[in-house]
Amino acid sequence: MAFMLDPAAAAAGYRIEVHDTLGSTSTQAMARARAGETGPLWVVTHHQTGGRGRRGRGWASVRGNHAASLLWPVPPGTGPERVATLGFVAGLALERALRRACGPAPDGTGPDFRLKWPNDVLLGGAKLAGILLEMETLPGRGPVVVAGFGVNVAAAPDGLPYATTSLAGAGQAVDAPGLFRLLTGTWLEAERTWDGGRGFPRIREAWLAAAAGLGGPVTVRTGSQAVQGVFETIDEAGRLLVRRPDGSRHAVAAGDVHFGTAATAA
Repeated sequence: MAFMLDPAAAAAGYRIEVHDTLGSTSTQAMARARAGETGPLWVVTHHQTGGRGRRGRGWASVRGNHAASLLWPVPPGTGPERVATLGFVAGLALERALRRACGPAPDGTGPDFRLKWPNDVLLGGAKLAGILLEMETLPGRGPVVVAGFGVNVAAAPDGLPYATTSLAGAGQAVDAPGLFRLLTGTWLEAERTWDGGRGFPRIREAWLAAAAGLGGPVTVRTGSQAVQGVFETIDEAGRLLVRRPDGSRHAVAAGDVHFGTAATAA
């Protein structure tokens, strides 16, 4: 099956660049921006050999998994604090695309997709997908954003310090091109709701409805420090709010999150 855009995305001016093999779709998308591409442009590949995640970590992918990045032009006057909330737009778009791709089971239930702060999608509590949001200010152009989406469609990597899963391993008959087409449509829907950041309260509400670990024990590691407590919510800037045992609140802008029993042992 070929990679194609959702018709609504194509009508809205989004374009697509397809590769058989790439080191990183996000690296390619940012290189295109530096060379003068304005976007919005989706860069997608059948096989990604050098994907990356947060903090420079590698993202392993095999042929058949989903690897795509969106070069998206930041509207003039959009401050960096608003741009940062696009990560929640991306997460919500991917969660919706996954739900539409898999559909409900015969009993009316669907797979247990959950959004893990700040940028993962879980299936049955195991990591299924990761999102990487990168911003760069280009001379004479202003800021551009690249949002990368990696999904374990055909297979999940082994030997990681956390549980992983894939759509195929969970019995879901989904392929990467089909998921990609849905994602280009759900991104457009979520981005229009976000509306330059003005609609983030609605994005936040929808994101929280699909959040993993909400109301339960959490540990957030930021470097050598760890914040423990209860995952209470995310605030208007997208920071994770932890309620500590003494009742105080701590806002976390970035870090590695552990839930449940893993939280107390982290």
